Amino acid sequence: MHPSEALNTKQPATGIHPLRFVLVLMMVSIFMIFAAYTSAYIVRRNEGNWLEFDLPFGFLVTTLILAASSVSVQWAWFAARKDELNQVRTALIVTTVLGTAFLVGQWQMWAQLVGQRIFFAGTDANPSGSFLYVLTGVHAFHLITGLIFLLIVLRKSFNYQVHSRQMLSIGNVTIYWHYLGALWLYLYLFLLLNH
Repeated sequence: MHPSEALNTKQPATGIHPLRFVLVLMMVSIFMIFAAYTSAYIVRRNEGNWLEFDLPFGFLVTTLILAASSVSVQWAWFAARKDELNQVRTALIVTTVLGTAFLVGQWQMWAQLVGQRIFFAGTDANPSGSFLYVLTGVHAFHLITGLIFLLIVLRKSFNYQVHSRQMLSIGNVTIYWHYLGALWLYLYLFLLLNH
């Protein structure tokens, strides 16, 4: 076998970097989880014994915070393409702060729901409240994974491992963060329309 042919056999069959492929698989599996949860929500709602209540206004605020974080992570990606490392770091820090603010806001919304006697479990709980906590809680868990991913890429940026010739990690975190933002927007609109 010619050496160049041996080299070609080592290329991934998908034409996509293995880490990007793993990310895509992970996003598909997350989508399937939320598709199952929202389907179960609709089925259970139609069975009756469903408490109707208004979503706290703060969910709109946290949605806007997460949208702003998508802008800042995209800023980081553009800055990396231009080798503007200080901007990359600043934008990743801003994204991390906004992501953390989103989680704090979600926690406050849970506290507000408890104040309205909307519980996750117990004798006073209703399936509508339980579903709301599950949907927002599972999303919050995945957002925490996104924050960890952001911090890893931020550390790489301080080690000069994020720039125009090394875009994989910042590209992956940007895709994942936008995905989490789109997923939240879907959940928020779903809950608005089905609550």
